Amino acid sequence: MPYNLIFLLLFLLTACTSVHSQPYPLSRTYAVNTDYMQIRLRGTVQIPTQEVDNLTLGGLSGLAWDEDEQLLYAVSDTGRLFHLRLTFEHQQLREATPIKAVLLKNKQGIALNTLRRQRDAEGLSIRNGNNGIQGDSELIIAFERNPRIERYQPTGEWLGAYSLPNPLKNIDNYLSINDSLESVTLHPQYGILTAPEHPLKSETAQQIRIFNLQGQSWTLPSHTAPNSAVTDLAVMDDGTLLLLERAFTSIFSPLIISLRRVQLCTQKTGNTTNVQELAVFDSSKGWSIDNFEGLTHHHSAFFLMVSDDNYRSFQTTLLSYIEIINQPPLPCH
Repeated sequence: MPYNLIFLLLFLLTACTSVHSQPYPLSRTYAVNTDYMQIRLRGTVQIPTQEVDNLTLGGLSGLAWDEDEQLLYAVSDTGRLFHLRLTFEHQQLREATPIKAVLLKNKQGIALNTLRRQRDAEGLSIRNGNNGIQGDSELIIAFERNPRIERYQPTGEWLGAYSLPNPLKNIDNYLSINDSLESVTLHPQYGILTAPEHPLKSETAQQIRIFNLQGQSWTLPSHTAPNSAVTDLAVMDDGTLLLLERAFTSIFSPLIISLRRVQLCTQKTGNTTNVQELAVFDSSKGWSIDNFEGLTHHHSAFFLMVSDDNYRSFQTTLLSYIEIINQPPLPCH
């Protein structure tokens, strides 16, 4: 066989093959299938940087699980959408394989990766992802820098935009252009929910305010770790929220990732919350964590969360699978 033909075949084989994810030890103390605080660790994989449909995989900041399609969607802060196929065995995450990548486009059909102030996709949720019908899934994406929440097809095509409540519309209300909407989820009672990464300029420091699009809001204290920020939200089967926070101050201080469960309460005296701490991962206490930003419900009490490597060689893309093992009632007082 001519050498040039051999080279061509090898090139095509390489181009069509995903780089395999690898098991990743999240802790030196807590192995897979062991309990830590109120969660059970169900496996973590490291997804290598690779080209998927000529787009570099990285910067993953939002997740959504599509039960009907058996796919995990992940958005990057460069306006890219990745489709991943997951492999589970004995309720453990074994592998994550990227199978498709597309560019998000705006209303005019222009790829967002060419528009710096529009491309920063951070939060991801899904509608019609678990209704038993294939082909009708709709993605809900929250954006930073130019704060907005929009509707997309899994192919990256723009479907429409939602109207934000007044406090969230103007970027000048946020602490900075990089502190706006990192989270979004779809709640069966309250509809689309989101929260600024850090409190708005008019808000109390170290306070989280969760909004729905009808203007309701609920407050709770930020996690006690310094500079804790909201990175994502997900809805549990009982209607409570799973809240993901990241606390980072400098490379000389620990990175702290926290998970809390939040009950949204609507009372005559005002909207309140009831909160349960589930897990705290502290890099100074044996946890080999990274910049966890994305969170999605898989099924039952199982969730997936992903780290954003910021397209930096010294960071990693980690996909972790966890089970919430202790869910006591969180009554509204």
